[in-house]
Amino acid sequence: MVEKLFTRIANTVAHIAGLAPTFAVCCLIIMVWAVSGPMFGFSDTWQLVINTGTTIVTFLMVFLIQNTQNRDGMAIQTKLDELIRVGKAHNTFIGIEHLTESEVEEIRKKCEQAAKRHDQKIADAAVKKAAAQKRGSKTRAA
Repeated sequence: MVEKLFTRIANTVAHIAGLAPTFAVCCLIIMVWAVSGPMFGFSDTWQLVINTGTTIVTFLMVFLIQNTQNRDGMAIQTKLDELIRVGKAHNTFIGIEHLTESEVEEIRKKCEQAAKRHDQKIADAAVKKAAAQKRGSKTRAA
């Protein structure tokens, strides 16, 4: 129950935080604060108000946005794992997000090398096909 409530609050706050009107309101708050500076004589209290306010908002937003990103990342990873599972990809890739960064980097390099080899095979086959078609068109023309 608490987890669902937190999830709903985190999603709502993350959504609202990303809206243009929210950014405009924040800019307006900063402008009002800056314009009010002379009225308060640019006092320490005047500076403390904005510093405290922004620190609290930033502190809370870090956790809410991180929670939202974690869930989004897990959802995307789960969807990718399911596509790998039902597709022709290698099932060994399922769960690699739990490996160390260097292990994942090693797998990424191997995948890139395999893709380059595959691309080279396709390019070679295309050259052979084009050459064969060219020879075939010369034979028909004669």
